Parts: sequence; structure tokens; C-alpha cells
Amino acid sequence: MASPGTSIITAWSELASTTYRNHSKEVADNVSRHNALFRRLTEKGRTRVEDGGLTIVQPLDYQANSTYQRYSGFDVLNINAVDVLSAAEYPWRQVAVNVAASGLEIRTNAGADRIVNFTKAKVKNAMRSMANGLSVDVYSDGTAANQINGLQAIIADTGLGTVGGINAASWAFWANIVQSAAAPLQGGSSITVSATTIESLMLPLWIKLTRGTDMPDMIVMSDDYFSFYEQSQTSLKRYAPADNGQGGMVSMKYKTADVFFDSSGGIPGQHAYFINTDYLDMVAHRDANMTMMDELRSVNQDAVVIPVLFQGNLVCSARFLQGVMKA
Repeated sequence: MASPGTSIITAWSELASTTYRNHSKEVADNVSRHNALFRRLTEKGRTRVEDGGLTIVQPLDYQANSTYQRYSGFDVLNINAVDVLSAAEYPWRQVAVNVAASGLEIRTNAGADRIVNFTKAKVKNAMRSMANGLSVDVYSDGTAANQINGLQAIIADTGLGTVGGINAASWAFWANIVQSAAAPLQGGSSITVSATTIESLMLPLWIKLTRGTDMPDMIVMSDDYFSFYEQSQTSLKRYAPADNGQGGMVSMKYKTADVFFDSSGGIPGQHAYFINTDYLDMVAHRDANMTMMDELRSVNQDAVVIPVLFQGNLVCSARFLQGVMKA
């Protein structure tokens, strides 16, 4: 409780901060429960916190080590230095949601029960807004001002684009794989996607994205493609374990990958993303990881604002192991 003499607005700010601290884990939980990609990254430990830097530096694994050789006896070994790792640099992106209340609202809700309920409602709304916004951004094309690199940017329809400061038009290893029904990877004429044809498009893309033990572990589909895929499996449906379907997410299986229709939205129609999450990370700054800051008061308003901040980005270390299937 606030000490005697503390203003009611200051007391409300302290209560809001305490309420948020007690429920802050729910923000990330809400995102992961309602976003298949964020959930998978969280489950696999592909989220990390950094303490600074001008950019987020992500090491890349893009070519084999050419010093591998077979030899016998006193053969000379290849000791040439080989650059197998480079780095992509991702900008920090920032998001803010504000817990705000006017002096009128705070004083009107004075009283132990009223102020607690009022504060919880304000904090819960901010947490829900942060979760919903990040869920949309994770699947975005990253073109909105200050938006994180979403899935549509990392796994582009053209396979190209500049991601992490690297232009795939100049560096072929940085292009993602594209399976277009209009010009299939396997050659031949265009294919009209349907329940009877969808797997003929999925298999060539899967093969292209498989490198030894590296292969897609999840496929996120738009509702139309997911409907086609489910219809194609009528006689042999395989659903993923129950825990993968929580939070409104429905999943099936394709080979070793979970196939999701993500009800959180953001996936464009006639699209399916084949994702190898071993090469994706959600990075956040230590001091702005859905973190509530100190209160801010306007000099000319009877109100208080408490920002909740996120600073980070979705980063990739191997775009060539990511693919998109589209019309």
C-alpha cells in the first residue's frame, strides 16, 4: 500500500506496476498461445535476450568447410583458412503500449476494491494489446514503420529482398526457396491448388529444404491451404499432440513437421510457410523485453502514463532452409 500522504495518482501508479509485475509472464504466454511460430520458438529455446549493441548481430552458417579431405599417411593436409561463418545485422525495432489513466478516472475509482479492479482492467488491456500486436508483427512483411522482420520478410514471395543487411539478389546463398503453383519447382505447367494437388506442390519444396538432418519442423498455412491439406488427408489424418493445438491453433502432420492453421491471423491467403526454426530466433533487449517503465506525467494534463516496451527483432541465420508455397 502507498504510504500516508502519497497522492492517489502516485498510489495508482505503484499499484499498476505491482499488478503488471505479478502478471508480466502472461504477455509472452499470450503471444505464444495465440501464435504458432512464437510458440515453437519459445518451446525450442529460440528466444534470447541481449544487453545492447547498435544492431542485433546474427552469425550465419551458409557453406561447407572446404578443408574436408581424404588422405593417406604423410599426405599434405589442407590448412587454408575458410570463412564458413559471416553475420547478418538486424536493426532493433521498438514497440510500446501505454497503461494510461486520467486523474478523473483514478479519483472516480477510489476505494480499495474499485481501484484494484480498475487497475487490473487497464493492465490486462495493455498486456492483451501487446500480445495481439506482436502476434501480427511476427507474420508481417516488415514494411510498416519500425516493424520487426516478420515471416513474410524473411521468407519472401520472390525469394529475394534485403534481410539482415544482406541483399539476396547479390548473395545467392541468402535467398529463400519459393514453390509457386504458377511455375512449379518440379517443372511442368501451372497447377491449380486443390485438395487433390496440394501435396504435389508440398513434396518438391520439402525436398529442396532438406539437408541431411535439417528439414522443416513446422508449416504454417493460410486457412484456404490448410482446408485443402486437411481434405487431402481424409483417409489418413494425423493430428499433432494435443498440446500443440492450444490457444486456438489447430495442427496436423506432414512427414516430421507440424502443420498449423494459425487463428491469430497475419498469414496471407494462398500461402504456406515451410519453416526450419533451428535457424530463427526472437531476440529482445534485456531492458525492454515487454518491460513496464516508470510513470510519465504530463506537465499540462491531469493524467499519468506508464509505458510497456519491447525492443527486439525476429532474426534468421539461414534463409535457404526456409520456403514458401504460393499460388
